[in-house]
Amino acid sequence: MPDHQSTDNSLTRREALADRFKSWALPVAVAVLAVGFGVASITTGLADRNRAAQDQSTAAEADQAQPVCEVADRASLAPSSGTLFGVNLDPAAKPLAQYATELGHKPAVSVSFVDFPYTDQDRTNLQQAAAQIRKDGHMMLLTLEPQKGLSAVTPDAIEGLVKDLVSINGQGVPVVVRFAHEMNGFWFPWSQQPVEFRAAFTQVADAVHAGAPGSAMMWAPSYAGGYAYPGRVYDVQPGTPDFTALDTSDDGALNMADDPYAPFYPGDAAVDWVGLSLFHWGATYPWGANAVPEPNKFADQLTGNYNGTNGDERLLPDFYTEYAVNHGKPLAIPGTAALYNPAAGGPAEADIKRAWWEQVFSARTHAQFPNLKMINWFEWDKDEAEVKGRVDWTVTSTPAIRDAFTAALPDWLKYGAGTNCRPAGS
Repeated sequence: MPDHQSTDNSLTRREALADRFKSWALPVAVAVLAVGFGVASITTGLADRNRAAQDQSTAAEADQAQPVCEVADRASLAPSSGTLFGVNLDPAAKPLAQYATELGHKPAVSVSFVDFPYTDQDRTNLQQAAAQIRKDGHMMLLTLEPQKGLSAVTPDAIEGLVKDLVSINGQGVPVVVRFAHEMNGFWFPWSQQPVEFRAAFTQVADAVHAGAPGSAMMWAPSYAGGYAYPGRVYDVQPGTPDFTALDTSDDGALNMADDPYAPFYPGDAAVDWVGLSLFHWGATYPWGANAVPEPNKFADQLTGNYNGTNGDERLLPDFYTEYAVNHGKPLAIPGTAALYNPAAGGPAEADIKRAWWEQVFSARTHAQFPNLKMINWFEWDKDEAEVKGRVDWTVTSTPAIRDAFTAALPDWLKYGAGTNCRPAGS
């Protein structure tokens, strides 16, 4: 019995020791594993941090290896041969990078619109647009819209503009400033005010020329078919200095006998580029019906020789000869496209748009207008007051039309390549 009892006591002690071992061995093992995992985690974290620092250093070295952006002189912005292809794009519908991918080319020019004077948010939007152009374009056509009237264009606003232009130019993005465009129309708050317009344009131009050598000024009226738009919005009143300036025929009335462009021209010293908005709005006024453009309409309107379905407009001046040739300025078509009203029926969208782009990009256009240095397609699908409804001006929204358009682009057009330089001061 005692031997048996003694055996029982020995087992009990061994079990107690075993239990005691378990009680401290498991936490120790866990602690050892935790230390192991912690060391591994720290080691991995350090390695990741080192890799990130190395990548950042490599990126910084690559950035430093890039040349500093040089500010192009405004006189060099027009190509010596060929024509810059650009786009007037709805940024809310399609970013510039997507448009460039769909087109197969980075546009040489991208149009931006901003109210002037502009807000801090407008300034932020402007910088964002410049960043997109830096990556997927080349040059900005900055359209300043004095929506509060020409009297709101103050010296402080102009000074702020010049500082922003210097910043954008320093990022490798040239800018052509289109101030208060289509001033000879009737649809903007700055319309039909030649005296005030010339003064405001000259103020802006003087400041830009003095302070932002990488930026140029564009004077850009609209094609003046139907001028002088009596009884429309912003109609000028008889007896005012503006009416006197517009009455170039001195007959006491404003009509097609008056020059629709010259009263607004601020002079060669203020103007670096001239531009003319030139769209196919249809066959006859009022607009809204779909119609295939007449042959040679683009060239005839640019030279004041149009006599077609919308009437005889040959009293208009030859804009190309007067301003691109006689004044020696590079000519831009800041916006062009052909009207397609989805609600109107009639000819097919592709037929209308193809007939227009075949004129705009024809070999005849290139030969006839050697001073034509910029063409920007108006890539918007939007409501138009003149139509009282939607107009689809685009050529990249429908794949078949986009493919036909890109195939028709001639080899004399010049595109962007993005900017591979380091912003000044970085």
